[in-house]
Amino acid sequence: MTTTRTAIAGLGMSELGKVYGYTATEFASIAVRNAVADAGLQLSDLDGLIMSSGINPGVGLNLQGALGLTDLTVLTYMQGYGSTAAQMVQYAAMAIDAGMAQTIAIVWADDPLQADRGAGAAYKSAAAGYSGWQGMLASSGIYSANTYYALAARRHMQKYGTTNDHFGAIAVAQREWATLNPLAQLRTPITLDDYHDSRWISEPFHLLDCCLVSNGAIALIITSLDRARSLAQPPVEILGWAQTHPGRTGVRNDDFGLVTGAARSGPAALRMADTTLDEIDVVEVYDCYTYTALVTLEDYGFVPKGEGGAALAEPGMLGINGRLKVNTGGGELSSYYLWGMTPLSEGVIQARGQGGERQVAKHDRVLVSGNGGTLDHHATLVLGTV
Repeated sequence: MTTTRTAIAGLGMSELGKVYGYTATEFASIAVRNAVADAGLQLSDLDGLIMSSGINPGVGLNLQGALGLTDLTVLTYMQGYGSTAAQMVQYAAMAIDAGMAQTIAIVWADDPLQADRGAGAAYKSAAAGYSGWQGMLASSGIYSANTYYALAARRHMQKYGTTNDHFGAIAVAQREWATLNPLAQLRTPITLDDYHDSRWISEPFHLLDCCLVSNGAIALIITSLDRARSLAQPPVEILGWAQTHPGRTGVRNDDFGLVTGAARSGPAALRMADTTLDEIDVVEVYDCYTYTALVTLEDYGFVPKGEGGAALAEPGMLGINGRLKVNTGGGELSSYYLWGMTPLSEGVIQARGQGGERQVAKHDRVLVSGNGGTLDHHATLVLGTV
């Protein structure tokens, strides 16, 4: 059986960050239209639409009507938390390979920020209403992503001797990349002292350990590689993918905080892409926290397990001139937090060679990760130039 080679042919964004006055559906509509235009297509060229959204699930199947799309052969909403973006690419590629559709838009959108309240309030409201066992945890102060991930990070620190200095090195390096990204929300350079001086959120996390909260949407156009070659943008081939869902939510074992789904999905995606780790030029990982970036890079094998903190904090490892090109747009910590679309969009930009001042010279192979839940869901993509 012949497999259809597929590619990302278009990338579109709405305004991102502290942008008010739009619903998630409106953000999504803008992003899809921009992605279609970026590819040099028309909305009528789409015969597939896959969508998702964040903590405010405002995007649904009604997006088809908002875009005026008719006679679609693929239409669905899906949710895998931070792994969703990479999963949507996978399912779109498989649908095209199966002949279900020729040109599919995937889009993720959210609108948690409101002008009259702080960013933290958006996720606090999402955590309300716990009952049963979750209610018992919440009564102990364990009720949010911050506290769940803080437990995971503390476990890594106790087991391997990881320190806040190690986490801080990641925050500083990603801010360095963000200074070159005109789309980044935070572009002022920071030092390790700035990191330590930032307020505590949930120990061991400082403010600068934690990702941003953002409004907006990002969309991609997926089609066959042959067709993508005839369109407006350099095609980004979808070479390999894999998912892993440990399924241990609320039932933790000895690996909690120490191993993520990247340990399995990474090697599987590389095998599918017929690519080895040393051939990866750019790495865009899901970094909802500095710790998440660290443990993911360990599990992919870029740094040794248990030694990732010290290895990543080593001078010359991370940052613009670093040996390891990680989260080149500033990531979710400094650029924008559009769940898995943050690393994915930057991966596409780098693979195209359109990163401007932050463009990595060698960008033939790009690895992208998405993480969801509290290390419960993971998806990996390997992208490449043609």
